[in-house]
Amino acid sequence: MTSSIAAIHVAKKQLGLDDDTYRAKLANLTGKSSVKDMTETERQAVLTVFRNEGFTPAAARRADGRQKLTGKFAKKLQALWIAGYNLGVVASRDDKALLAFVKRQAGVDHTRFLVYADDARAAIEALKAWLKREAGVGFGNTSGYEWLASDGAKIAWAQWKLLNPGVSLMVRRGFDEEVFRLIEIPNYWLAALSAGQWQVVMNALGRRIRAAKKAGGL
Repeated sequence: MTSSIAAIHVAKKQLGLDDDTYRAKLANLTGKSSVKDMTETERQAVLTVFRNEGFTPAAARRADGRQKLTGKFAKKLQALWIAGYNLGVVASRDDKALLAFVKRQAGVDHTRFLVYADDARAAIEALKAWLKREAGVGFGNTSGYEWLASDGAKIAWAQWKLLNPGVSLMVRRGFDEEVFRLIEIPNYWLAALSAGQWQVVMNALGRRIRAAKKAGGL
């Protein structure tokens, strides 16, 4: 069962619709009396009407009380959004800002409504294009360097270039040493770093970028 079908079933209960009224409403909206026969676009249209009639989806929350993003592509989108924040491209790392971006790009109100890859591609590719254009992140290109295979490495390298204009992949000017200092292990092999270790690096360099922007240095 897709998330949109589940949401429609919850809406039916929340709005107190009996089976006959529910199916009549579905047929009136889409020409189909069963959500299983609908396209995802039709299900989203039904959910929009139900929300206008008072349906309020229950949202998962984190320990700090904020809503937790859900959906098949939520982690990917959130990781890219936080990367944008650490690159100084995204002004706010708040999930509300990300959801507003997703709505503009994909036309849905929440990441949980992005069920299929085609639905999510518009938001993911638009976000990648933004980071490439504004911060020089080389998505999909390792330039022949094995350690640049992961997105975390690509983003960290883009951060380093912002902080150290003029560096190149051949002359990285302290990048390797700083990466290993930040993750607190001896110089080893960049290609062996985990996604979590690159995240530590990205977060640290992100703080420097935001501080530099605030001071007018970037």
